[in-house]
Amino acid sequence: MIDVKLFSCSASKVLAEKIADYYGEPLGKHQLNKFSDGEMQTIISESVRGSYVFFIQSTIAPADNLLELLLLIDSAKRASAGYITAVIPYYGYARQDRKDKPRVPISAKLIATILESAGVNRIVTMDFHADQIQGFFDIPVDHLKGEAIFMPYLANQDMDNVIFASPDVGGVKRARSFAKYFQRDLVICDKVRKVANKVDSMTVIGNVEGADVILIDDLVDTAGTLCKAAQAIIDKGAKSVRALATHAVLSGNAYQNIENSILTELIVTDTIPLKQQSDKIRVLSCAQLFSKAIRNTHEFKSISALFVDK
Repeated sequence: MIDVKLFSCSASKVLAEKIADYYGEPLGKHQLNKFSDGEMQTIISESVRGSYVFFIQSTIAPADNLLELLLLIDSAKRASAGYITAVIPYYGYARQDRKDKPRVPISAKLIATILESAGVNRIVTMDFHADQIQGFFDIPVDHLKGEAIFMPYLANQDMDNVIFASPDVGGVKRARSFAKYFQRDLVICDKVRKVANKVDSMTVIGNVEGADVILIDDLVDTAGTLCKAAQAIIDKGAKSVRALATHAVLSGNAYQNIENSILTELIVTDTIPLKQQSDKIRVLSCAQLFSKAIRNTHEFKSISALFVDK
């Protein structure tokens, strides 16, 4: 059997330790050196010749996190690693997946091209902002779903009075998946946004009178959309509003927005570490799911077996 080597990068150390614990192998040793001007140098401190190498790193801001991953991939390639997989729980720049205005980049595609150029052979990630981002790669992409974590959790809750909601039109498919699985109704929040990270107005399409509503999203950044959607739903007569979001980006005034909002709870995964604790935020770990994906990749088993059977 070919050796498996798991390595943690700086942005995902805690998650990588959990993944390695579930997998039953210690994390590999490497160094990250920085020159006085901030330039980085990565050194893998053990042999990876012929090995299956997995680098675990969410490419959250700052861009140094992405660069560190790229440098480690190049280090492994030049050290004759047999097969290199980038485990990217949160794929940064995924929101820039199309040209929605003149003279802008398709950044999600650019990042894919850079990763391939560095020498990665496979990508394992969770909940792209848009499923079609998989098509930006010319290498295999294992696209895990947060549903595999959230749905079993919700299955142990009282779902009799629940209605699922999408905070915007773009997330309808994701929310409908939950509604279909639990055989519950679905409503849609239609938002108008004139500039990034600022919602100007919100309209709720559907009946939420007396219901316990669960908002479904792939990520929460400033939490402006979720908080406005929650308030609009309460204004329409809902009993309570909770939210699920795979990636807790939580930038700017996000924590303050959540604390001051009508939301009773925000449930996220640990693809991104929380910057601070909040009584309103519950974290579910994705470590076991990624550990299974890594094992199935190495043992040439099905990845789709890890999805929730609908």
